[in-house]
Amino acid sequence: MASQDISKKMYSVASAPLWHSGATLQKNMLHTLLAILPVVAMAVYRYGYDAVVVMAWAGFTAVVTEAVVQKLMKQAPTSDDFSALVDGLLFAFLLPATAPAWMVILGTAFMVILGRMVFGGYGGSPVCAPALGWAVLAISWPDLVDLNGMLLKWDLIEPLSELKYFGLDAISSVTPMSLLLGENLGALGASQALMIVIGGAYLMSRGLVRWFIPVSFLAGVLVAGFVYNFIDPQLYASPVFHLLSGSTLLAAFFLMPYPSSSPTWRLPMLLFGFFGGVMVIIIRTYGIYPDGVPFAILLANLCTPLFDLIQPKPFGGR
Repeated sequence: MASQDISKKMYSVASAPLWHSGATLQKNMLHTLLAILPVVAMAVYRYGYDAVVVMAWAGFTAVVTEAVVQKLMKQAPTSDDFSALVDGLLFAFLLPATAPAWMVILGTAFMVILGRMVFGGYGGSPVCAPALGWAVLAISWPDLVDLNGMLLKWDLIEPLSELKYFGLDAISSVTPMSLLLGENLGALGASQALMIVIGGAYLMSRGLVRWFIPVSFLAGVLVAGFVYNFIDPQLYASPVFHLLSGSTLLAAFFLMPYPSSSPTWRLPMLLFGFFGGVMVIIIRTYGIYPDGVPFAILLANLCTPLFDLIQPKPFGGR
């Protein structure tokens, strides 16, 4: 009898998941908030109260908009998983610190509705929601998203705008160290390069972000930047400049690996990241936007279904 009882416990049939790892979306988002905390702190240090206002409006609007839309869609509220708050802060990181409150609210609402809720909520969107929200604002109100024009109260330069409008000589005084330490103007959070690297390294150490997309994305930026710089070093900036400027690092660690809009297999992730990195350089070189990283992310998102077609063969398959 005892052996039969043991057999029933050991060999009982049940549906998956058979063993839960303990990981939850809420825990993952709390770790992500912890990872971006240094970025938030440095943004406040650099831009003061203006940064607090933009981040507060973006985070608050994201949570409230999701709750309202879920109420209208008769879905269970998920505000306590903090995913809307994370997306709101990532969206704020792409904006100038002096962005008007109405634009932050409107852009965040568009981000949540068009980038999340239209597809059922977090985890169902085929595009990176913060990048989509920024793209809507950049197309609708380009002057208010222009970093060079919106940050005139600070006596510094925005490197990518200087490069786009005045050429390579205009950024001759910009050093890699100054870019890494965020000593130049830029988007509220995206310009805090060192803090982003620290946060990204934390997420990778926790296993929340796998290395395939960040590394291949940065490799794409470096390779494409090197090609253009090799063709004409008097016209095109160095690949290191492109790596450390704009929202390149923010995209590598936080936006490109957006769970629902990126591939799941290793080779597709490598191709996806590399493609996105190359598109960053192409858009910066030929596009009208000085940075254009969010557009590169969205283009890569559109190609995700194609990359996902590359799958390993099933065991025993031909």
